[in-house]
Amino acid sequence: MKNIAVLGSTGSVGTQALDIIRNNPDLFSVRTMSAHSNIDLFEKQLYEFKPELAVLTDEAAAEKFKTRYSGKTRILAGQSGLMEAATHNAVDTVLTAIVGFAGLRPTIAAINAKKNIALANKETLVAAGRIVMNAARENSISIVPVDSEHSAIFQCLNGENRQQIKRLILTASGGPFFGMCSDELRKVSVERALKHPNWEMGAKITIDSASLANKGLEVIEARWLFDVLLDRVDVVVHRQSIVHSLVEFVDNSLIAQMGLPDMRLPIQYAFTYPDRNNAHYPATDLLALNSLTFERPDIDCFRCLKLAYQAGITGGIAPCVFNAANEIAVAAFLKKRIGFLDIPAVIEQTLSAIPVNADDDLDMIFAADSEARRYAEKYITENDGD
Repeated sequence: MKNIAVLGSTGSVGTQALDIIRNNPDLFSVRTMSAHSNIDLFEKQLYEFKPELAVLTDEAAAEKFKTRYSGKTRILAGQSGLMEAATHNAVDTVLTAIVGFAGLRPTIAAINAKKNIALANKETLVAAGRIVMNAARENSISIVPVDSEHSAIFQCLNGENRQQIKRLILTASGGPFFGMCSDELRKVSVERALKHPNWEMGAKITIDSASLANKGLEVIEARWLFDVLLDRVDVVVHRQSIVHSLVEFVDNSLIAQMGLPDMRLPIQYAFTYPDRNNAHYPATDLLALNSLTFERPDIDCFRCLKLAYQAGITGGIAPCVFNAANEIAVAAFLKKRIGFLDIPAVIEQTLSAIPVNADDDLDMIFAADSEARRYAEKYITENDGD
């Protein structure tokens, strides 16, 4: 029995993780949970899974929830409660499904408490990859990726000599705007950007997928997770989302992991690793696949991917700055304050404005994140209506 903390239980990954746990009650038990402010869904989850401890990071929502909740789970609030959920003595595996940079602090806390990590928060490794991976080694814990692309690579590397990796090849769906360029992209709406052709995800990651910023984040994540240089991490557009990623070895052989675009597969694998378990989600029907295609991403039209590579190569705090600027830009786009093509513009301006410093400790990372957010917000405000 694995005792799991589900951080981000009301989000897309969190709800699918709970579906895995629901269908495997003999294998998994939820011991702690966290959400931000969705108290209606959170309450249903608490009554069903009965964790010992649960946290709402929005303190106002937590106070409201405490007045209506009559179950036995202990309810905490805010960041201190989140740290307790991530480090609880009864937990052995922490699913980090919190969106964005907010996932870094609880992930580090869980690692230092010697909890194994099912990593669904790519921003943790983008912002502080060196620090996080060093902490994992020092505490002798495993980090098993939940992102479908990194899970695919992780599976492809099982039993392989990592010194013989030639390339990691991340696949990208291309999002809803594949084939478009500047004139068309300038006019796209928020509603259209939120209609992903293959995956059901939260709003932030769906916009990131549309802009290819998500693939840029994944490139940097792969660099740290698999200890390879960025020039050995490539991206191809694979519209069908069946091949989730590939590894090319020095003998030019390719190993790929395939499956339907269903996040329950990588989530379950992260929970059961190193074993596999029977699935409660559909199998892939190879005969139903008409074709599998692969194309080069257009990094001139979708500049977020190019900027992510540049930030990763620059190193230091630059990836953290890239992520912070992207989070601010996406939030502004979702509120219709800026256009779709303003997202890479905000990132580029912020990367240019923030001096590149080292990423030697968490204080530097948090300071860089705060500075980048302030600059990106200031840039958006000053250019509002342009």
